[in-house]
Parts: sequence; C-alpha cells; structure tokens
Amino acid sequence: MIKTILSSSALAALLLPALAHAETASDAGSNSDILVIGTDPNNANEATQTGSRLGLTILETPASIETLSGDVIRARGDLSIVDAVTRATGISSVANPGNGGTGLAARGFSDQGSVMILYDGVRLYPGAGTVTFPTDPWTVDRIEVLRGPASVLYGQGAIGGAVNVISKKPQQDRTVFDFEAGYGSQNSWRIGAGAGGPVNQTLSYRVDASRTGSDGWVERGNSKSFAVSGSLRFAPTDNFSLTLSDDYSDQHPMRYFGTPLIDGRLDDRNKRLNYNVSDAVMHFEDNRTTLRAEWGLADGIQLVSTAYRLTTSRHWRNLESYFWDGTTSKVDRTDYLGIDHAQTQVGDQTSLTVSHPIAGLHNDFVIGFDVNDIKFRHSNNFYPGAASISDSPVDPFIFVPGLFDTTVPIQPVFRTRTLQYSFFAEDRLKLNDQISLVAGINHEHANVKRYTIAANAAETQVLDKSLNNTTWRIGAVYQPLPTLSFYAQYATAVDPLGSLVTFSPSDAQFRNTTGDQVEAGFKAAFWHGRGTFTFAAYRIVKKNLLVRDPADLMSTTLLQVGQRSSKGLEGLLSLELPEGFGLDANASVLEARFDSFNTGGISYSGKTPPSVPEATANLWLRYDVTARFQTRLGLRYVGKTYSDNANQFRVPGYAVVDGGISFAVTKNVAANLRVYNLFDKNYATTTYNDEQWLLGRPRSIEVSISGRF
Repeated sequence: MIKTILSSSALAALLLPALAHAETASDAGSNSDILVIGTDPNNANEATQTGSRLGLTILETPASIETLSGDVIRARGDLSIVDAVTRATGISSVANPGNGGTGLAARGFSDQGSVMILYDGVRLYPGAGTVTFPTDPWTVDRIEVLRGPASVLYGQGAIGGAVNVISKKPQQDRTVFDFEAGYGSQNSWRIGAGAGGPVNQTLSYRVDASRTGSDGWVERGNSKSFAVSGSLRFAPTDNFSLTLSDDYSDQHPMRYFGTPLIDGRLDDRNKRLNYNVSDAVMHFEDNRTTLRAEWGLADGIQLVSTAYRLTTSRHWRNLESYFWDGTTSKVDRTDYLGIDHAQTQVGDQTSLTVSHPIAGLHNDFVIGFDVNDIKFRHSNNFYPGAASISDSPVDPFIFVPGLFDTTVPIQPVFRTRTLQYSFFAEDRLKLNDQISLVAGINHEHANVKRYTIAANAAETQVLDKSLNNTTWRIGAVYQPLPTLSFYAQYATAVDPLGSLVTFSPSDAQFRNTTGDQVEAGFKAAFWHGRGTFTFAAYRIVKKNLLVRDPADLMSTTLLQVGQRSSKGLEGLLSLELPEGFGLDANASVLEARFDSFNTGGISYSGKTPPSVPEATANLWLRYDVTARFQTRLGLRYVGKTYSDNANQFRVPGYAVVDGGISFAVTKNVAANLRVYNLFDKNYATTTYNDEQWLLGRPRSIEVSISGRF
C-alpha cells in the first residue's frame, strides 16, 4: 500500500505542471499566504549575526556566510537541525549517539571540537565531545552558517566553521499563530504550534512547542521528543529593550548505534535489525534561560548584554559496539556502557558597538567580553577497578537482544570546573564607497580543574590547567557595484585537544592545536535581487596535533608536532525564476590530508582524515504550478568517506532524492505531502567504529496540515 502511495505521489509530482491549465485564471491570480513561495535563503543585503559582530551583510563580510530560513527548512520537511544545516554548502553530518546526534563536518574538519554550535550567538560547550541542544527546527527563525575559522569571534573549537541556530523572537507589529501536524511512515508523527505578537505597546511575546514520535526504521527504534521555547520582550522606549527567553528540550532519541557489516558489506538481511539491548536508554534534557538587554546609548552607540544559564542532563545505557566475526559467523557485541552527564553553563556576553567616522571615513567598531563558568560531572561503569563486563555474541539475523548488564554499578568518576573569559574587538573601516577593511582579535583564557571521585565520594584534584590563546582575522572587501563584492581574508584559529571542559590529565603538558586559513572569493546579487551567487577558495592548516615520536615509531611518547590541512572550492547559486520556478544549488570539493601524523607506530601522512567527504552537493527545485499548488524536489549528495586514519575502511558516497507537494486549501491552511529518500537508497550517514554504519532513513512519506493566521 505504501509503495503504491509513493509511486502515485511521485507521478503526481511529475504531472502537476500539466495541471496548471486546470486552474482558472482567477485561482491562478490569487496569492496564497501559507505557501513558502520564495526560496531566497540568502538575501545578500540582509545583516547577519554570525560572520561578524558588527551586523554586516553577506556582501560586506570577508568570509563565507549562508543563511537558511526557518520557513524554508520547515517547508522542505527537515526534521532536525542536522538535517537542515547539511543542506548548506559543504556541511555534512557526523552525528551519532556519542556526540549527541549533532556532530558536523566542514572544510575538512569534523565533530564538536572543530565545528561549533551556537544558539542565538552564544557557544555551547561540548561535554566529553557531546552537545544535545538545540535539535528541533520548529522553534527556529533561521540558521546562519559561517564556514572556515571562527575562533576570532567565538573562541576555541571552530576551525571548520560555526553554526548559529537563531530562535524565533517576539514581534511587535502583528499577532501570528502557526501550526503543523503530520503523520507518516514508521508510525512517525509530529505536531507543532506557535504564537506571538504584542501584548501592549511595550510588551510582546513568542511561544512555540513541538512534540514528535516514531517507531524508527530499525527494530526497537522508537523515539520521542518535546521542545518548547518562549520569550517576552519589554521595550519601554525606542532605544531600550529587555528580552527574557527560556528554551527546553526533552529527547529520547532512537537507541540505535549502527549496523555491522558482514564480510565488509551491508547485508539486506540485517539492515533493519537493532543489536542494542531491549532495555537500552538514551535520554537528553536541556534547559536554557536567557536575559538579553539592548540599549542605544546614543546615536551610533549600542550596548548589548546577554546573560544565560544552560543545564544539561544526559543518560546512556547501551550495548554499543558490534562487529562481524568471520571465524564464528557471529556478530560480537561489546561495550555495555552506562554514562551520565550533568552540566551547567552560566555566562554573560556583553559588547559595545560604536559607529563613528575616523578622519572622515566611515568606521564601525565593537569591543566586548565573554565569560563562562561550566560545571561538569561524569558518571560511568568503566572506572578503574570495575569488573570486566563480558561480550555478547549473537547470530547476525536471529537473536534475542538481551538486557543491559547491571552487574557493575554506574557511579561518579570525575567532575570538572571550567572558568573561561575572553576579550574581543572588531573594526570595519570604509576607505571609500567600494573598499573596506575588516579586522578582529580575540584573547581567551580558560582554566580547567578536574577532580577524580572515589567510591566513597572522596575527591582528588588531578588537573589544574590554564590555556591562553589569541586569534585574529584581517580581511578586505571590494565592491565595484552595490550588488557585487570581492573579498579576501586571513584568519587564525584554535581547537581544543578533545573537549575543553573534560580536558584529559594525559594531555596536561600540551597546549591547544592551532591553525590558520587563507580564503578569497566573490559574492553577487543580480536580476533585481532574484538571484545570488557566491564562490570561495580556501586553504586551512591545523598544527600541533598529538603524534607518536616519529624518530621511534614504536615509542609511546607523544609529541605535539602533527599537521593536517585542507583546501577546496565552494559555490552557491539561488534563483527565483519566472513562471513560478525557484532553484537553490550548492557544491563543495576539497582535498583533506594528514600532512604529518604518526601514531601507534604507523605513519598516516598523506591519508584523508576520517569522516570527511571530499565532495558534497545540494539541489532544490521548486515549481509553483499555480498560486495554490507547489511542488518541490531536492537532491542531497555526499561523497565517500573513510572511518579510519589508514583509509582501509571506505564508506561509499550517496545521493538521496526528497520531494514534496503542497496545496493551499485556503489562504491560511495547506495540505502537504512529503517523500523522503524517494528511490529507497541504502546509505550510511556516518559510522560508529570502523565497520558499524549508522544507516539513513529509508523511503518514507509524510502527510501534514499546516496553517498560519
């Protein structure tokens, strides 16, 4: 039945253009408010928050910036932040249960230590390589992506780029109510609703909530989540406002750690099996409260301060690792891991922006600070002295999953206290109407104290590490036309060894890794704003990797002398064409290499780092058949990757086609049909261990009703 519906819907998507003539002229001439008519994810003349602290537009910023509209994200049917942001140029997923399902790769570098996640411009500190917030696109106004080093703006941990998720905010001009309810394959359902508008002349609000659930595409793959976001904005005058926000997320993700290959290949007989235990647990709960003040002190002078508190609770109880044993013809299951995280981040980010001429030249300057106090507590069941938990081999196709092994208790193992502060400054000087210079600097200090926790709760301090880093960026922009800019920049960056707040005592003698990037490109808006095009070329070098002593390949001595690099080209094209056609396309090609890397007695120099695709592309086509009928078709391509440093385990690339149809039942209500993975492609989004693939969603459909009033 589902295959029949899929075939019919795909055929309908192809035949709908022919139905345009069936609409009357009056119908075709009426506009629908509910359909997302314009693709326009990159308004080149709109200020962004991520590429600069000065509120520069895409054309004015000497860096690669891309914006994904929340309305476009939801119209496409992207169900998570990772789904949405990997539609951006050169961004791919390395999300797995261990990193919280949010890991990304960009410009040859991957995971939480190299691609930073921000929420409303505030960075989220990974705990043991894990970030679990935000995840639900329903509460998102837009996502801004900065590709390339972002340390000069946000500190250590962003040599590949930064992803800034910007939440919906109160609006004073009108009251809006949104909703969408959908149901689809795998017994998946979701419902979201939101409202916002003025309470009176000085007070406005916004509140959004979303619930989801699914049986998943593997056995025992059920998941559910709940997210709610609310804001109150008090603006007693035109130049002063206070915004109080609270965001909450409660996730029970699919308890699936991947599918083991059999004889090095994906086998149709086990691709929907789940080798985890039947009572597995994965639960993430995050809550963030923010108070933001914006004060126009005088003409051209603005003070902004954001105070925040984020609490995170994470729990894992899983049997995580599976591999095929050809000698026994069984799948060996290992790693009964129980892990708990308790993390609290309290901080403040304050900046003062001054726009004032210097020697008759237009100049914008911002100076500020960022301070954070992060407490982290880690509990597990693999502490020193813990009893060994036995493996659990099973037949690869018919087996009883069993229960989580509770013979070894989960107990607190260590806690950390991290105090971080940074001072930053950025300046833009316009030499004339065509040439501007942009420069920035960031000095960051972090102190990490780590304490081991004994069985009797006694604590021993094992680490007191301070790290100091200064990063900077300088760039130039040449705009021969208001709609065309050429740019070049040089930027430095810093990445942590692992995660800052869980800094390892074994790394205490080392400093952070450092890097730098050279980038150049151009950006253009054309055809009266109906088209945008950007192109960038770059080279990034990351130094001071930890490697084994290259003079003695059998030595266990670590030296900080390794190096890796990437170089590549990126392009993006967005068009709003006549007759209701729209196109968004992007592509990235790169070469990522270990330049010098020896570990475990083996040299990996010349190899491609794991989890880094060297080619990605996205294409979205939209055709408004009539003012009430809309069709969409999307292609996502991710090139091959490797799951190991030696490049012995290759993960094939993949291309997945998605599509959708929307019909405006009324001016405010639409019926939607979405198809995911139209051709039912088997593919791995990433890996968990060398030959344990995390498989992507099979062919699925969803029907929904959406409304906006």
